[in-house]
Amino acid sequence: MARATVILAEDHPPVAEQIRELLSEEFDVLAVVGHGEALIKAARRLHPDVVVTDISMPGMDGMQAAREILREFPGLPVIFITVHDDPSLVRAALSIGRGYVLKASAGEELVDAVKRGLQDQYFVSAVLGRIETPVR
Repeated sequence: MARATVILAEDHPPVAEQIRELLSEEFDVLAVVGHGEALIKAARRLHPDVVVTDISMPGMDGMQAAREILREFPGLPVIFITVHDDPSLVRAALSIGRGYVLKASAGEELVDAVKRGLQDQYFVSAVLGRIETPVR
């Protein structure tokens, strides 16, 4: 069976490389980009199975980019990876994508979050507790 394909958007190169290495254990990482506009272009060009994106990036942030991508590719799983633990931001992100992983928990949780997203399920970092996921 072919491995699922991922595009990663992360604006800090050392962090991007760590996340790429983590994802590469289970998935084929097609591209690593540093901002939202590049994420949209990469999604259009490469048609990934899932997108993993930071929320805070220069220019267009990950949430704006995800909205754009989902207009063209509805149902594409988007997993947000971020340092922000604000419950209102978690809810806003989950109204767009399927996962919300804190960078501090990525080593333990990101691969599971991507797998759940690919199965049309939601994932939220355990440390954030129970947050209601939207009904689609």
